[in-house]
Amino acid sequence: MRVLLVGGGGREHAVGWKLAQSKTITDLIAVPGNPGFAQLGACVPGIDILDPHAIVDLALANAIDLVVIGPEAPLAAGVVDALTAAGIRAFGPTQAGAQLESSKAFAKSIMKRAGVPTANWRAFTDVNEATEYLEQIDGPYVVKADGLAYGKGVLVTEDLIAAQGWARLCIGGEFGEAGSTVVIEEYLPGQEVSVFAICDGARAVALEPARDYKRHRDGDRGPNTGGMGCYSPVADLPEDLVDRTIDEIFHPVLAEMSSDGIEYRGFLYAGLVLTDDGPKVLEFNCRLGDPETQVLLARLDEDLLELLASAAEGYLPDGPLIWRDTAAVDVVLTAAGYPDHPEVGRAISGVNEVRSMPNVQVFHANTRRTPEGLVTAGGRVLNIVATGDTIEEARSRAYDAASHIHFGGIHYRRDVAQS
Repeated sequence: MRVLLVGGGGREHAVGWKLAQSKTITDLIAVPGNPGFAQLGACVPGIDILDPHAIVDLALANAIDLVVIGPEAPLAAGVVDALTAAGIRAFGPTQAGAQLESSKAFAKSIMKRAGVPTANWRAFTDVNEATEYLEQIDGPYVVKADGLAYGKGVLVTEDLIAAQGWARLCIGGEFGEAGSTVVIEEYLPGQEVSVFAICDGARAVALEPARDYKRHRDGDRGPNTGGMGCYSPVADLPEDLVDRTIDEIFHPVLAEMSSDGIEYRGFLYAGLVLTDDGPKVLEFNCRLGDPETQVLLARLDEDLLELLASAAEGYLPDGPLIWRDTAAVDVVLTAAGYPDHPEVGRAISGVNEVRSMPNVQVFHANTRRTPEGLVTAGGRVLNIVATGDTIEEARSRAYDAASHIHFGGIHYRRDVAQS
């Protein structure tokens, strides 16, 4: 099977690494890919992955059997719709289905109709109405840009003035069209956890949970980021959490969308808060999380390509997925200035040394190959993923490996998966 993978971050490198292990794969191409993926297959730079017609042309030119979409933006741009219209099999939701992530107001409305537990909310397009509403409720305040703001459109604060300022910033154009509507929702106290599923339009098959670390610094301090680390399995969860998530969240949402004529085939991510009243949905994503992907695929004992190809056709195998009896920990190495103004172009050393370590993988997130060698190319630079019999063993390996990577301004949290 010839496969085209759309995307070029750490998630896509990990997905490509797992797809390359399939017995049925013959060729693996990524657009644009990255220097890490280049060791698995061909990378095609210079193509706009938000241009559906460009992706269709690339797939046709390479006789692609399956296109796998990694990030959310191409899904929201309608890449799957264009591929399907051209008769090319694709794994990922259509543009209509991707609204679960590209519009928080849409996701909230689906959840309300489906009876899915989530925070109380209201959406606003008028600044005055939004700021007046904030005055009427108690903090902490949660203010979100409705559309795709790539992890930067959310503010959680006890400060009313800051919350009102954020609403003004969003509606005033800070995030473009993504912030023209803001969603103000109830703050949900409790532990957060990520639960993922593969969906075939009618059914969802769960992946194991993972827990990530969003704040920049140890002790959950500093600004929110795209993710500073992750681990799986997560031991302190209710035993029935995954089953409840499938039965009470994923399946009702799939059924509700189907009633609107939207057959959702792709990954579905539920960010949950474990409240005193049970799990509630914080957000949906229409792709795998990053860095959760990296630890989950390190533990998955299945042929990922066969699963995705089947789901794209509208059917998934019965029964739960098979998992290795191991733990995985991901430590994310970031550039100086991340998340606001990451420095780029810093020389990276130690990657080859770490790649030779047993039970350790290096997934590239934002790197670039130059004549002088590998350099940083964005905020989250590398993912160091280690496996072990226990979380403690995997954690020790990950941090030992991370200590061998060097570049100017390197930063990473030291408390990922710390007990």
